[in-house]
Amino acid sequence: MALSGLQIQKLLPGTNCKECGSSTCMAFAMKLAAKKAMLSECPYASEEAKQTLGAASEPPVKGVKIGAGIVSPVGEETVMYRHEKTFVNKPVIAVNLNEGADLSLAQKIRDYLPVRVGEELFIGAISVTQKNDSSAAAFADYCARVYEKTKLPLIIRAKDIESLDKASSAVAGSHSVLCTVAADTADNEAVNIAKRDNHVLAVTAPDIDGIFGLTTKIKESGFNDLVIQFKTHSLCESFQTNSIARKAALKNNVKALGYASLSFIDTGNAMDDIVAAVTEIDKFGGIIVLPSFDPAQLITLLALRQNIYTDPQKPIQVEPKLYAIGEPDKKSPVFVTTNFSLTYFLVSGEIENSGISAWLIIPECEGFSVLTAWAAGKFSGASIGKFIKEIDLEKLVDAREIVIPGYVAQISGELEENLPGFKVLVGPAEAADLEGFIKNVLLKK
Repeated sequence: MALSGLQIQKLLPGTNCKECGSSTCMAFAMKLAAKKAMLSECPYASEEAKQTLGAASEPPVKGVKIGAGIVSPVGEETVMYRHEKTFVNKPVIAVNLNEGADLSLAQKIRDYLPVRVGEELFIGAISVTQKNDSSAAAFADYCARVYEKTKLPLIIRAKDIESLDKASSAVAGSHSVLCTVAADTADNEAVNIAKRDNHVLAVTAPDIDGIFGLTTKIKESGFNDLVIQFKTHSLCESFQTNSIARKAALKNNVKALGYASLSFIDTGNAMDDIVAAVTEIDKFGGIIVLPSFDPAQLITLLALRQNIYTDPQKPIQVEPKLYAIGEPDKKSPVFVTTNFSLTYFLVSGEIENSGISAWLIIPECEGFSVLTAWAAGKFSGASIGKFIKEIDLEKLVDAREIVIPGYVAQISGELEENLPGFKVLVGPAEAADLEGFIKNVLLKK
């Protein structure tokens, strides 16, 4: 039975410490009751509270961890839309390898680590699909070699229970995903295999009702590290099914559907694959398996995932300080912009592309972009001038010119007033125009 906020509040420490992010224990209790917070967020919850609340405080979407060395958690979601709280765990993007593929391809998948706005992006798992004419022993050996080469968790797609058993044993302890348990195999060895080797189990059925019965039966057996593979036949059906399952878990507390999903994408067309993967990322996908290793596809999907799974209330930001771009000296030019990560990396990248070394001043702007920070009063002539004085820029450089973004040209006079002896140059509005500005304006002065 679900507990009310008042009932939960009586079990909390009552310190109103605010360390959970709520203003009072009562406010936190109300979030717990609404499934918009987890008891683990309270650092002082007693053992009695943990035992009593139990299932009442667990997230409506069951969390599981994929992987041993490189761990990618999925599930644990408490909201339908990220503006309500934020999403918790990014969907795992995986790539399929057919049994027998050269292991150098597995190494390429492991080593694909693009960096975007200071964050290293990566592929979270490798799916291994057994050949129809392969033996159980050969498949298990291939799985073992892929795991040894990459240390990434596997999504094991075996053709029969014997092959699943041997492959699972070959990578025991990797906390991989075993596919796919249907109703006719749920009562036999599959659950025991997953328990024995500490793996996650993927379950499937022809429809949502079938999955409901299957997950309920497996959970009652004492095993609950599950993900769901819905059998859908169109993009529209996938969108609808994922949404129905998420809403049932969050709004109606249907525990049997409160699991992360697993989706294998292979439309036969690269563009359609991207559309299907984007839909999964946008609408509640848990593990998304692409049919092949294609960096052009992957960077698009990884960047989208990064954007969606960034807390909208806490923009990605860099540390406020003076940055050296290249190898600047005391006579190098000085630029200024905000500490929003995307802005910083775009501006610093364009300065590097111009071939010069320079200083880049990044004041504290709470991670806002240029116009947003200016509108909020976080990027003004007074605040920038104050920050420049705090870092003793005058002692570090001989240059007495500072380039500001063109979008905030109106602060140039205020900044000069706050920095006697400095001249403010108005640069371009867009970072993409910085290279041209540097070559055609700055270097020709």
